[in-house]
Amino acid sequence: MAELAQVPLLPAAQVAQEARVQQAQNGVCYASYGETQISAEDLERIVNAVPSSVAKALTQRAYYFVPLTLGEQDETTVAPKYTVDLGDRAICHRNFRFGGSECIFISTRLMQDRFALAFEYFINVGHHFVDSVGVPAEFSELVWSQAKADVRGETSQDAWESRRKATERIDGDREPDEKAKSSYFESAFSDAMAIYMLSLTLDFDYSELREREYTLIAAPSLAERLRLVAKLFPPNAGYEFEIRYRRRG
Repeated sequence: MAELAQVPLLPAAQVAQEARVQQAQNGVCYASYGETQISAEDLERIVNAVPSSVAKALTQRAYYFVPLTLGEQDETTVAPKYTVDLGDRAICHRNFRFGGSECIFISTRLMQDRFALAFEYFINVGHHFVDSVGVPAEFSELVWSQAKADVRGETSQDAWESRRKATERIDGDREPDEKAKSSYFESAFSDAMAIYMLSLTLDFDYSELREREYTLIAAPSLAERLRLVAKLFPPNAGYEFEIRYRRRG
């Protein structure tokens, strides 16, 4: 209890007011608050990985990188330091409306490393882009052709489940579930955007994305999606997109 008393939970509105929001070179608004244990240089590198053409769709949004975010009883609070007890109660991210903007609080201390933190941020960016702009038709056509060809695996549990619902009628020569199909496009695109931006930021092994609940999509199929995303949203200066296949000896 003494540990809890030393780390007061701050209302999200207070943090939104006190944190120094800055605009990255790509136009994304962000702030760091509290003992996040991520350097300003590393954070700037992650934030600026969002292509400028994507950042344009993120207006009226600001990303707050804080130690821990809690959402209990419809109240959003922030812990400026980490404790084990608060860490057990915290969530990865929480959206909070403040004035005319949406504030996204991301818990840096719940992430094990830069990989996890960057991916959490990019997943949010991907979903926010879809909310504002939607899914490019060219991408929807590609993933639907892959789904109909029954390519192995998917990029997330949401994409896997919505794809299953969207395609389960095809074998019976019936029209696909349009709601599930739309959800599939949105999930697959948000995932592809996040993986693409992650590849611009870090050199990582594809297997690191593996989850237990579903089979990870086949590498060649993901590569098709990523190349299309890179074509639609070219990297910013200082970032490079490259896919490397490991050759078996």
